[in-house]
Amino acid sequence: MQSAPAFLTTSLSQSFSLFKGYPPDPQLQMAVVIPARNEANYLVYALDALRTQRQLDDRPMPVNRYEVLVLLNNCTDHSLTIAERYQQQYPTFPLRIANIQLPSEKANVGTARRLLMDEACKRLLSVNNPPGIIASTDADTQVDTYWIAQIRAEISKGCEAVGGRILTQPDTNPVRINHLRDVTYRMLISQLEAYLDPSPSDPWPRHFQHFGASIALTCSAYQRVGGLPKVACLEDEALYKALLRTDIRVRKSPQVRVTTSTRMQGRVEVGFSEQLRYWEAMNQARKCQLAESAGAIIRRIQNRHDLRKLWQRRAIELPTTKLDGVAANLLVDTDWLQQQVVQSCYFGQLWERVEEQMAKGKWPSLWPLVPITTAIHDLRLFLRTSGQR
Repeated sequence: MQSAPAFLTTSLSQSFSLFKGYPPDPQLQMAVVIPARNEANYLVYALDALRTQRQLDDRPMPVNRYEVLVLLNNCTDHSLTIAERYQQQYPTFPLRIANIQLPSEKANVGTARRLLMDEACKRLLSVNNPPGIIASTDADTQVDTYWIAQIRAEISKGCEAVGGRILTQPDTNPVRINHLRDVTYRMLISQLEAYLDPSPSDPWPRHFQHFGASIALTCSAYQRVGGLPKVACLEDEALYKALLRTDIRVRKSPQVRVTTSTRMQGRVEVGFSEQLRYWEAMNQARKCQLAESAGAIIRRIQNRHDLRKLWQRRAIELPTTKLDGVAANLLVDTDWLQQQVVQSCYFGQLWERVEEQMAKGKWPSLWPLVPITTAIHDLRLFLRTSGQR
């Protein structure tokens, strides 16, 4: 039996007792985590989708290969009753329930998801499965029938983390057009990245999402980044940045899909529901959503690709002329950039520092934000003239 990593044993000993009544199956390959607070209206649908998982050959997913860890935290509705009733109704479904009351300073989705992911990692390691998969979704989300199978398929191809495509239920809310426009913009950027700075582990077609409603990673990758960062919200974004920072191979697979709600009143202060409210207020004020321009995006991605190639060859040679060109294009100091190239252990670490430096320099004034419709038009035009659309 493999012992738990230090970051687990020192910071989250409470999580070890959350599911002590449910020993992990020796053949466990994936632990699915769901943080839930007052989700009585959605929880059954989320559990139904996970209970009816199928393999790619359409056979039922063996229930000893995965488990579902639900952490009910600070609930004031009937979520616990619903979860326990579901457990009784489907006794062979590997549903594990924990109900806790977090102190006010820790009563947030970041803490809840971190407790769950740490526990999932510990349980997989306890059955000697470092390549085992920690998968996250949300209580207001329904995963696709082949969600688990598709995640496993992507991991088997060599990636270490998988971001799933998050779809929304069709509705008549006026902000839906804002959401679809935003998705279009980000999908075009993803296609542009695949063209200008291709990744062997994340080829086109791909998407742009890496959020808590559908993200999965191996225990080994989770240990490498030191676990889920300690933040109150946007913990999924913080995890993704940690993955990039350490060059974890991330696949944003179109085959891994979930459908989530578009409720305006969410359970977190900063999240999708908050974004919907922001768009609603913007529409009421007759304001246009602004975004990074196509020209800025193209220049940034092209130079990221060039810098990646220079970093990969840094031990052999570091052509100063090419590095000078990248520094000039990104508006950062050449000497500073050369120092960062030499010192950075991971390219993701280097690029994060470069983007921070760009934000503090002349880049924002040289490339002001533009209406998102303009950016979409210009991105489509570039891809079309490049033969990519």
